[in-house]
Amino acid sequence: MDRSRIRNFSIIAHIDHGKSTLSDRILEITGAVQARDMREQYLDSMDLERERGITIKAQNVRVTWKDHTFHLIDTPGHVDFGYEVSRSLAACEGVVLVVDAAQGIEAQTLANCYLAMEHDLEIVAALNKIDLPAADPDRYAAEIENVLGVPAGEIVRISAKTGEGVPELLDTIAAKIPPPGGDPDAPLQALIFDSQFDQYRGVVSSVRVVNGRMGSKERLRFMQAGALHDPIEIGVRSPAPTPVAELGPGEVGYLIAGIKDVAQARSGETVTTATGGSDEPLPGYQDPKPMVFSGLFPIDGDDFEDLRDSLEKLKLNDASITYTPESSGALGFGFRCGFLGLLHMEIVKERLEREFGLALIATAPSVAYRVHRTDGTVEEIDNPAGLPENQRIDYVEEPYFKVSIITPKEYTGTLMELCQARRGELDKIEYLSPERVELHYKMPLAEVVVDFFDQLKSRSQGYASLDYESAGYRRSSLVKVDLLLNGVPADAFATIVHRDKAFDYGRRMTEKLKELIPRQMFDVPIQAAIGGKVIARETVKAKRKDVLAKCYGGDITRKRKLLEKQKEGKKKMKSIGRVEVPGDVFISALKLD
Repeated sequence: MDRSRIRNFSIIAHIDHGKSTLSDRILEITGAVQARDMREQYLDSMDLERERGITIKAQNVRVTWKDHTFHLIDTPGHVDFGYEVSRSLAACEGVVLVVDAAQGIEAQTLANCYLAMEHDLEIVAALNKIDLPAADPDRYAAEIENVLGVPAGEIVRISAKTGEGVPELLDTIAAKIPPPGGDPDAPLQALIFDSQFDQYRGVVSSVRVVNGRMGSKERLRFMQAGALHDPIEIGVRSPAPTPVAELGPGEVGYLIAGIKDVAQARSGETVTTATGGSDEPLPGYQDPKPMVFSGLFPIDGDDFEDLRDSLEKLKLNDASITYTPESSGALGFGFRCGFLGLLHMEIVKERLEREFGLALIATAPSVAYRVHRTDGTVEEIDNPAGLPENQRIDYVEEPYFKVSIITPKEYTGTLMELCQARRGELDKIEYLSPERVELHYKMPLAEVVVDFFDQLKSRSQGYASLDYESAGYRRSSLVKVDLLLNGVPADAFATIVHRDKAFDYGRRMTEKLKELIPRQMFDVPIQAAIGGKVIARETVKAKRKDVLAKCYGGDITRKRKLLEKQKEGKKKMKSIGRVEVPGDVFISALKLD
């Protein structure tokens, strides 16, 4: 294929600004999909993506426009899936930055644009949804020029829904985005930028050839895994998988080599030929660092090995999950998993349940703390149960984030109040335009992670947008709050909170558990404690049998004797009885707000 005719680009934007709809229109206008086969969110293959109306996995497709071949990658918009965007950008020479003509620049628009600039990519800006009555393309074109430096005259105005302006956008892509580099005669170097597991064909890898040619007859070497494989099929997605004889430099396609061991085809792997191949691997990717940790436990203990296999297969498709085995007195054996955010955690749990048929319980999300011990050692703890005793701790540091919020100016006060209640420190306020403000805060990750995004949306009637990035660790006054059921710590409910909020958390948690835990044959005290000090208590009253039902009249001492006997029985039961806690109690109790 003539390399000068190839264009590789990603579509990037904030959530709901029209990336997937634009991909649909491009597939339709270029004739890649027949009108009768067309459906909304064509490239979103997961049921979960269709139900939620969001893109979770980046998808690639090859289309032809006039005499050019376009490799298009549709990326997710949510902040939790930013790593998918950065992986996609490594396979491109340019991006189409989509901005909603009724809402303008949002937080993720800026974040993704800066990401593209870091990769030194050509940016084609497009104002979408110009068919909406609320659209104001002139105003937002001026805003894009002011904030991102893209001249207003070069911004393409489109409606991805109706198709208006999309052919002009395709012409602009062909004119502005450069063709890929690469030497067709050099030894093969191909980058795997995504993989998924097919139970019939093994690992299916998305590849971008950088140098050389990948043929379907030549044996391949996976450089990091050190494994040799014969390709079964090499092809392109157009959008149906179409086998081809070879892929040249700059081309994007897929590779199936019958790989059953998922560790051998990770994202970032360099593929070369077994004989006369390259000695130098490509730079690959940095593994994303998990931000939120939670325990995942199978409701049926026999499913533990199935959960291990499922996590291994899912990690192939989603490299950002980390997991280590752990056990809990209340929940049995499971895994401590690391996620990029709360939405990511929810999606992974739901994918495990749907795609692998598991029934799971997730414990309360926590973040990774750095504990400085009195003996001078430092350890990182992501499970509250692992926090040492108070007398062995010198101090604890927690992760902080730089948070940027873009909002209409009328919500500035209420959002500043929300950030300050979450221990946020204001860095600066910037006016992007007379109507829109950008707030910059430094906040503890533990305060952002639980329901901050929901609160932000409800307080701003859905108009505010959020982006965040790591800002290192800081020393904080933190304590571990344990919950005791009948004097026995329930490790699934233990959490680390700021000392000022410990009493409030303990009181709310004990009240919630009192409602949720079913009555036993004996009184169950529920206590919240910091170390040996109880800070809140509630009691679930025992079920009582009417032992006096058979005593009509008669001597009071006989009634007393029966009541005393019952009391002794309850006392004995309390000392040897275990509190039975149904699995759904854990899920309900952790939804505190």
